[in-house]
Amino acid sequence: MTEEVNETPALPQDGTPDPDARPSDAADDRMAQITRERDEYYDRVLRLTAEFDNYRKRIERERRETGERAAASLFEELLPIVDDLERALGAEAGPGAESYRKGVEIIYKQLADLLTRRGVTVMDVLGNDFDPHLHQAVAHEESPGARDGEVIEELRRGYKLGERLLRPAMVKVAKA
Repeated sequence: MTEEVNETPALPQDGTPDPDARPSDAADDRMAQITRERDEYYDRVLRLTAEFDNYRKRIERERRETGERAAASLFEELLPIVDDLERALGAEAGPGAESYRKGVEIIYKQLADLLTRRGVTVMDVLGNDFDPHLHQAVAHEESPGARDGEVIEELRRGYKLGERLLRPAMVKVAKA
């Protein structure tokens, strides 16, 4: 006679599961699969969160750079007007032109103040060594008392917007 073996763990008579009874292999496999899926989903969430954060930072940086380029372009177009106003103020005024001169001075001051408020600075070049990244040399001249490569005259002002060069200074450089 064959005896039937019951594969399911026996429940005690009170109906609670036996703590010593071992769960089946199928339940172990199912639990491992659920754990793997959970880990995969968690990894996906972390990666998507990091990708979105990088995307947000990149878009913000690109937006800021676009604004800076647009401002720099506008300032570059205003600089010749500043040059013209400086030349007008440097010219000899004839009799009766004093009121025009005062008007030009007011306009020049307003424009210079606007540029300063927006971060545009005039480069100080006299006495500095020639730097091709900051200066545009248009003449070399022998100059006693000046060292070789020293900027001895500024022919047109150079400007920066923060650390960005808007326009190089046009200079005359001493030669030995």
